[in-house]
Amino acid sequence: MRILFMGTPEFAVASLRRIVADGHEVCGVFTQPDKPKNRGHKLMFSPVKGYALTENIPVYQPLKARDGEAMALVESLAPELIVVAAYGKILPEELLDYPKYGSINVHSSLLPKYRGAAPINWAILNGETETGVSIMYMAKDLDAGDVIRQAVTPIGDDEDAQALTARLADLGAETLSQVIRDMEAGKVSRTPQDHSAQTYAPMLSKELSAVDWSRSAHAVHCQIRGLIPWPCASTDIISGQPMKLFAAQETGEDTTAAPGRVIRADKRGICVACGDGKVLCLTELQAPGGKRMSAASYLAGHPISLGDE
Repeated sequence: MRILFMGTPEFAVASLRRIVADGHEVCGVFTQPDKPKNRGHKLMFSPVKGYALTENIPVYQPLKARDGEAMALVESLAPELIVVAAYGKILPEELLDYPKYGSINVHSSLLPKYRGAAPINWAILNGETETGVSIMYMAKDLDAGDVIRQAVTPIGDDEDAQALTARLADLGAETLSQVIRDMEAGKVSRTPQDHSAQTYAPMLSKELSAVDWSRSAHAVHCQIRGLIPWPCASTDIISGQPMKLFAAQETGEDTTAAPGRVIRADKRGICVACGDGKVLCLTELQAPGGKRMSAASYLAGHPISLGDE
């Protein structure tokens, strides 16, 4: 099949790679414009662009999707199918309706739950025990199109958003591959979403970072896992300055200490009392201006006294 692919981050690369491996003709790739990064503000291109260039696939980076330029490119490429995976732009209906087989999206949630920009993060932040991917027809409303196929997977008790993203990228690629085969065979079905059951997964912000220790140990653990790799959960109870938190363990231990009180600090980690009377042990962190490290390594150079706030 002749396919135009639209995507930007690492999550989308797995789907593009699978399309190529399945032998489809990728007539082009749309991805976000190159952006300056790091202190030198050097222009960096997206992971999707990087992969496409290694496969000699033509890359297009229109600034806008609604000014006619994108539509003209689509018409010149004449795809039979458009596949979108985390592209990052809202596409006009005329573009979505152009290909013979339509336009489909690889979305990292079990729609209609978690429509929006950060479904993987919010599934973890909200304590979900399972999630998955949905392949859907694209529609004018955000993530509201008819679902073609879904695949479900459990969320690991200690799995963070970065690790889950990598797994869902592979699951999405495999599910997409089956959907395209079904399309070619004329076996595709479509199921309208129950819009009354929709939930929204907005973009993340730094305002989500600060840990409220009056919450349960499980809720704080979900916050830490859900905000990896950005913006990261943070707390100032250890050094008086906000420290990024990268990993923790729910100990199941009971405590009568006040929420936010450090009750133990040793090679196992920095253990903190939470609002439900349970203990959460911080195992990986980053001090301001420092490197990401184990809590044990941090304590080797910065011992703290029990009860420090």
